[in-house]
Amino acid sequence: MPQHLASIRDTDQLDDLLSEPTPQVLDALRTNSGDLIILGVGGKMGPTLARMAQRAADDGRRIIGVSRFSEPGLRQKLDARGIETIACDLLDDSAVGNLPDALNVVCMTGMKFGAGGQQPLTWAMNAYLPTVVCRRYPDSRIIAFSTGNVYPLVSVESGGSVESDELKPIGEYAMSTVGRERMYEYFSQRNGTPISIVRLNYACELRYGVLVDLARQVHDGLTIDVSMGHVNVIWQGDANAQALCSLTDSASPAFVVNVGGSEILRIRDVCQRFGELMGKPVQFTGIEAADALLNNGTMARSRYGEERVASDQLIRWIADWIERGGESLGKPTHFETRDGKY
Repeated sequence: MPQHLASIRDTDQLDDLLSEPTPQVLDALRTNSGDLIILGVGGKMGPTLARMAQRAADDGRRIIGVSRFSEPGLRQKLDARGIETIACDLLDDSAVGNLPDALNVVCMTGMKFGAGGQQPLTWAMNAYLPTVVCRRYPDSRIIAFSTGNVYPLVSVESGGSVESDELKPIGEYAMSTVGRERMYEYFSQRNGTPISIVRLNYACELRYGVLVDLARQVHDGLTIDVSMGHVNVIWQGDANAQALCSLTDSASPAFVVNVGGSEILRIRDVCQRFGELMGKPVQFTGIEAADALLNNGTMARSRYGEERVASDQLIRWIADWIERGGESLGKPTHFETRDGKY
């Protein structure tokens, strides 16, 4: 990872960096042989995770990406990079039944935004779909993406929630994500399926993420609400790598691991840093709460390697990207939400 880079040139270079496998990823994929299928590859993280797996894979190993592929051009882009693609509605049991066998499965599906108005679909995506996946792939190793939203707000001084903490979801979306985990745990115990559950918050790159949300507010001269006063983020390339490494730890009963940044960032400090880099004044509103949604990723770093991109490096890249008019996915994280309503 070229830490010396002052700027990331374009989306091609960005995708190259986000998909660069670590030595630990290479080891994990060598250790766990067989084809790898990624369900929900069309999301924000899926394309670069798939490419990382493809770059780390041995010759002849199939990396397969499954999605509805509603984004124009994405399927062709993945195909061009050696990733086989299959268009599929994963809520269609018969269609899932026709997917190819694979010894390794990464399930990245889920619904968060809009959950407040579509509760039945939210529960179907987050709690029913895992049963479809586990029934289709009972003999595979499964990486199941989850979220730090299964935890409650915790004191900033606590260092963040750890894997053994009691789950206390806030709001119906978060409840459905606990349902997702329980389904994976049930089928892991019932069928002996080795599963790793990855509780992630928050992955960030230059086109989306918490830091991008804040940078764009600073750039546009908006007043920043600091009520959710602290956050931890992780470079998406590091999140991809740690998630893929968890394949080695998949187990029955299911293995659980947090993936999150090592630093607890103060929102006020981050915005002031963006203001310095962009030459913009920054104004704030609200009172910082003593608690926040924080995820302690110490165990993942100890097992899968330290982060390659520190927060200040990421902040500088994002400021430069936005100043140059770089691409945005236009998908705000709503990380500041404290009542669980997305």
